[in-house]
Amino acid sequence: MATEIRLAEIIEALSHALDMTEGQPAGHCVRCCHIGTAIGRQLGLSEGALRDLYYTLLLKDLGCSSNAARICELYLADDLKFKRDFKLVDGTFPQVLKFVLSHTGMQAGLAERFRGLVNILKNGQEIATSLIHTRCQRGADIARQMRFSEAVAQGILDLDEHFDGGGKPLGKAGNDIHIFARIALMAQIIDIFFSASGPEAAVAEVIKRSGGWFDPAIVEAFLRSASEARFWTDLVRPDIEQIVLAAEPGQQQIFADEDYLDDIAAGFARVIDAKSPFTAGHSDRVALFSDMIAEQLDMQPAQRRRLKRAALLHDIGKLGVSNAVLDKPGRLIGEEWEQMKRHAQYSEAILSRISAFADIAKIGGSHHEKLDGTGYPRGLRGDEISFDVRIVATADVFDALTADRPYRAALPVHKALEILWETAGRHHDASCINALERALNSAQLIAA
Repeated sequence: MATEIRLAEIIEALSHALDMTEGQPAGHCVRCCHIGTAIGRQLGLSEGALRDLYYTLLLKDLGCSSNAARICELYLADDLKFKRDFKLVDGTFPQVLKFVLSHTGMQAGLAERFRGLVNILKNGQEIATSLIHTRCQRGADIARQMRFSEAVAQGILDLDEHFDGGGKPLGKAGNDIHIFARIALMAQIIDIFFSASGPEAAVAEVIKRSGGWFDPAIVEAFLRSASEARFWTDLVRPDIEQIVLAAEPGQQQIFADEDYLDDIAAGFARVIDAKSPFTAGHSDRVALFSDMIAEQLDMQPAQRRRLKRAALLHDIGKLGVSNAVLDKPGRLIGEEWEQMKRHAQYSEAILSRISAFADIAKIGGSHHEKLDGTGYPRGLRGDEISFDVRIVATADVFDALTADRPYRAALPVHKALEILWETAGRHHDASCINALERALNSAQLIAA
């Protein structure tokens, strides 16, 4: 039986996670969707093409998390601030040079900063092409996994190509660039400059880049839309998300059934885990360990399915945490630790936007709570922590212990279980640890 939830509702809600990992203000992708579909209508695109454009605009940043760690490594910078500010650069050499000098290694030692700058200035084009290729290819692959059309995937793949051939990663030009990408790139720049400086700045930037970054025909379509006052006033309305949802193109709303919800959760788990090399596969493994616990506890299939989705998405809030924090090899202190703790709140805020994910949102927001009240973000204790949360929390810590982390190597399975048992009744539920241990024994994963 189909779950009565619109696909557009799910994707719009999850697009807020993509805004976070690009360092953009909340609602960036939603506003881009409003801008881009208005342009598409001006161009006379069919309803079917407009629907695919609609999803391209919401999902344009699907691959954005995949270059975050590399940006931190290369530029010795906060990836969220770096990405946010770089989108204001027009690509000319003086602007790029000024940006690199002002954003590289500001918190590093002078020697490290000097080496980083020399590397970037010598290999800048190769570095940028590699980063963009990874981002675009990963985003297109995830879109396909989530059952979107090849047109949507191609729109994401070509996002950073420029009309004059000066873009990346392939240097495509003119009509060789998918029309969805030509529209999406311009919609992105419009929203960024509008949010920073207002309509006049956005219009001026688009006109300046016409024939270079942007297709002049699409620029003209935008200018026709921009001449209508409502085009701009809608962008600042508090109900912009409802406006965009109501304007979904096509004659028939698409609803997501249980299988499709699983595919969407799996797709976004790839976005989450791409954020850091130390979390590759983490969401999948937490989902597996959670299900192993649930199976041992004789939970019903429907409960196990819901728990799996929760486990896949529990860390979605980490997309809003800088890799300078996530990948730090030492102990987090001060604001670093506060930033890390906020990821649980971010997870709950993102997932709670989706009516069908209300229970999942609570798990995302509480998976670092502990039975004795010493967890975060709310300091819940005992019966205030649901049993589903206890399962995911146990699976999450077990995977963290048995995987490599920036500050230590992976621990053997038996040692990880010993650590869990040391905190049984204080941090973790003993019945969950016991179920996990039985499941691992059954699978012969515990060394004698």
